[in-house]
This record gives sequence, C-alpha cells and structure tokens, in this order.
Amino acid sequence: MKPKVYLDNCSIQRPLDSKTQIRIALESEAVLGILSLVEANKIELFSSTILEFEINRNSNQIRKEYALEVLSKAKGFVDVNPKIEKRSSEFGAFGIFALDAVHLACAEEARVDYFCTCDDDLLKRAKRIQDLKVKVVSPLDLVKEI
Repeated sequence: MKPKVYLDNCSIQRPLDSKTQIRIALESEAVLGILSLVEANKIELFSSTILEFEINRNSNQIRKEYALEVLSKAKGFVDVNPKIEKRSSEFGAFGIFALDAVHLACAEEARVDYFCTCDDDLLKRAKRIQDLKVKVVSPLDLVKEI
C-alpha cells in the first residue's frame, strides 16, 4: 500500500522559503522529494477545505499558485465537519493552535499515515496526544520513513 500523506501549509511552502539556513535547505529538498514521489504515484497526497482556505488567504500570488498546484495532485480530500471540529477542539487542550488543530483533525479523519509539518511547536505538542491516529513528522523524518 502507498503511504498516505497530509502536508500542512508550512511544509508545502517550504521549497519557496529562503535557503540561507541549512535546515530550511534540507527541508526544502525533502519536500520536493516527497512531491516527486506523489508525481510518481508512490505516495497519496491528501488535502482539505481548511488547507485550501489557508492557502487562498495568502496574499503572495506566487506562493498561492504554487500551493494550489501542489494540492491539485491530491488523491483524497476532506471537508471540515462537526466531527472534525470536535476533535480539533480536543487538540486545543494540548496547546495546538486552532488552524493547526483543524489540519490535524482532517488528517486523522482522512486516515492518512503521516501528517507532515515544519512547525517545531506543533511537532512537539502533537507528540503528547496519546490517542492521535496519525504520525506527525517533519519533512526530513517523512523522507526517512518512506
């Protein structure tokens, strides 16, 4: 079975970030590698209404178009629903910000294998959730896993 992956907005955008720090350069390459595996049909990418909403709020047209192009390759899509809203509020108890919590709940609802983010705070807080049904990883960890 192909791994199922939900990339949050910061991981999707990582290849467009300034590569002045080694970590950003490595994560950029990792995300590009992940996207090449999506193109090669070796990974299934998932998206959501909240991800589209967040991307469409971006005032930088180049970043917005790039991210929407990435999402066009998604094999699965999740609409936010009351179950996701309830679950995301549970994640808020762990200090996870509202938008991130909805992303995480969408990934769980989609039954993806991996939720990928470059957000260190989100990575740290998500690891404290005992009943989380998705593995939260950085782009570098995701490349190692798959």
